[in-house]
Amino acid sequence: MYGWIWRHLPGPFAAKLGIAIVLVLGVVALLMFVVFPWLDPLLPFNDVSVNN
Repeated sequence: MYGWIWRHLPGPFAAKLGIAIVLVLGVVALLMFVVFPWLDPLLPFNDVSVNN
C-alpha cells in the first residue's frame, strides 16, 4: 500500500518526501482531533471505579 502511494505521488524524491510527510501529519491530525474524541465516550476505559 505504501509503495502504491509513493509511486503515485508527483515530482522528484524531495517533493514526494514532503507530500508524504504532509499526508502523514494530516492523518495524525484527523485521528487526534476528530476520530479519537468521537470514539472516547464509546470506550469502556472510563469506568475505573470499584464497586463493593
